[in-house]
Amino acid sequence: MNKDINLQAADNIRALAVAMVEKAKSGHPGGPMGGADFMHILYSEFFNYDPSDMSWPFRDRFFMDAGHLSTLMYAQYYLLGNYSKDDVANFRQWGSITPGHPEVDVARGIENTSGPLGQGHTMGVGAAIAAKFLQARFGDWMNHKVYGFISDGGIQEEISQGAGRIAGHLGLSNFIMFFDSNDIQLSTSTDEVTSEDTAAKYEAWGWKVVTIDGHNHDEIRKALKDANNETEKPTLIIGKTIMGKGCVTADGSMFEGHCELHGQPIGATGADYEKTLLNLGASVENPFDIYSDVSDFYKNIISKKTEQAAKKKAVINAWRKDNSALASKLDFFLSGELPKLDFESIAHKAGLATRAASSNVLGYLADNVENMIVSSADLSNSDKTDGFLKKSSALQKGDFSGSFLQAGVAELTMSCIANGIALHGGCIPVVATFFVFSDYMKPAIRLSGIQELGVKYVWTHDAFRVGEDGPTHQPVEQEAQIRLLEKLKNHSGKNSFLALRPADSAETSVAWKMALENTDTPSGLILSRQGIKDVPAQGESRYEEALAAEKGGYLVKEVENPDIVLIANGSEVSTLVAASEILEKENGLKVNIASVISEGLFRLQSKDYQNSVIPKNKPLFGLTAGLPVNLEALVGDNGKVFGLEHFGYSAPATVLDDKFGFTGEKVSKEVLEYLKTV
Repeated sequence: MNKDINLQAADNIRALAVAMVEKAKSGHPGGPMGGADFMHILYSEFFNYDPSDMSWPFRDRFFMDAGHLSTLMYAQYYLLGNYSKDDVANFRQWGSITPGHPEVDVARGIENTSGPLGQGHTMGVGAAIAAKFLQARFGDWMNHKVYGFISDGGIQEEISQGAGRIAGHLGLSNFIMFFDSNDIQLSTSTDEVTSEDTAAKYEAWGWKVVTIDGHNHDEIRKALKDANNETEKPTLIIGKTIMGKGCVTADGSMFEGHCELHGQPIGATGADYEKTLLNLGASVENPFDIYSDVSDFYKNIISKKTEQAAKKKAVINAWRKDNSALASKLDFFLSGELPKLDFESIAHKAGLATRAASSNVLGYLADNVENMIVSSADLSNSDKTDGFLKKSSALQKGDFSGSFLQAGVAELTMSCIANGIALHGGCIPVVATFFVFSDYMKPAIRLSGIQELGVKYVWTHDAFRVGEDGPTHQPVEQEAQIRLLEKLKNHSGKNSFLALRPADSAETSVAWKMALENTDTPSGLILSRQGIKDVPAQGESRYEEALAAEKGGYLVKEVENPDIVLIANGSEVSTLVAASEILEKENGLKVNIASVISEGLFRLQSKDYQNSVIPKNKPLFGLTAGLPVNLEALVGDNGKVFGLEHFGYSAPATVLDDKFGFTGEKVSKEVLEYLKTV
């Protein structure tokens, strides 16, 4: 070929993307064809990593937002040796490692799972925050970059506002994002849905913005060079690109920039598949081949990247020798391990709300877990994450010595950022808001589960007892939604989520212990606003007894040969204690009470253990402040669940307890009515 090697490489990426989609008869070819020039220049000239050590902690990272452009990544990483010819040829097939949207696979360069637009680049913001956090503690040698790639759809998704605002406010100069601006989306051209000035919007948020011809390699180089030299702001590179760059018709006429090229094989459009391959310099018979000159070029790139990484590693090793204590701490952070923690030593006053008990735990963790980043959606004094904040400080532009991210009112953004922090490594992310607003977080929670990330979610104001705030703030169906994730397996075969609703302060300490030790799936703590009477200890130590919650469920009150077993979690456990006192004193019944903090975890225990807590040959009665379905599987067909089947109302919590039937006296009557039926 006489064509410049860089143009050959970009065309090779385009041809591979076209071939993958055509063979699979499914996918999105047009966008990868437009973004190929940027990807090639980025990876061949700017991106720092070690091809022989893909998980090197101090590598640059690339976060794809437009997951439908997966072929762009697979083609680029194929040139870099991360995928084989068979891998790219089996795009979107069963068992393939090249799925239709990228799934996190660090060994092959895929840093994040993407697909739901907006989340990918927001995870990149989280990774950039983690990098700044670690740099503040270990030195400016830790200067790797985080790159994002976003499309028109990602710009339009509302989450982009939160990501843009926070990245600009924090001055994330280590975050560089390319906006593939081709003015085409799946069903329309962009001018039919938006007329905003994207550059002005990001500049208003505090970003450095540059607009370039996304196919001009010199302009791409200059933009990336300037972005890498920027020290105050994140950079947005708006690359004006052409959807389906290089497509031609059967007679050789150009067929670029058409909406139909976005989401289907080009052979199903006005373009011609074979003529397009030929136009791009590919072989129709062997469309998955790497061009000979490009292959040699990339072998040299891989060698240079390895050499550059070795030089960087030498610098780091010199730092390690001069800073052995810091180096050991850094290794410990990156290991994902926890320091030795004494949760039993955390003191709680009697009758605390579990959110207040959580605040005590967070205060202890602030003193003992140095790599934790806690965030709250403008609610730190109400969700009680201020227990952590009071012993730390907020992250600020130019000062990442603190450990608290004030996210503002942006629950989804905050949760996606936490996913990015977890993906980066070295930090433990915690995010908090009211439980009812978990609805805003669900897309990120789902990606936490899919990516198997140890994000910790803290949800307070867990039931209708929010009281005067009324039905908009009173969660009823949220627990049922979250607990569905405990029934959903991830690709490692584990429950995709751990949902914990502790019954009192002791269980709250144990729940935090469980969440922190759960490093390969997300965890959620569901905590009360109102004070809760502590569950009476059966022996000398309530905390020691509460450790049984690590099995998901256990008996907080146990007698021999009970007449009935009462089942609950959270604050309803203390209500059952009050009801049991009436049932025993006034009705002569023998009562066991089970606290099931996590049904998903409880179901993983042996059948013998489960039956020892909830015997199937006894009457079973469940109490939940949420939908009855929360406990119906535990009590079985012959049991009864008393729950809430309507939205809440505005009134003081104690009034609502009485009106809805959640007092010891009223629950005892429900139990007696149930016993008449068995």
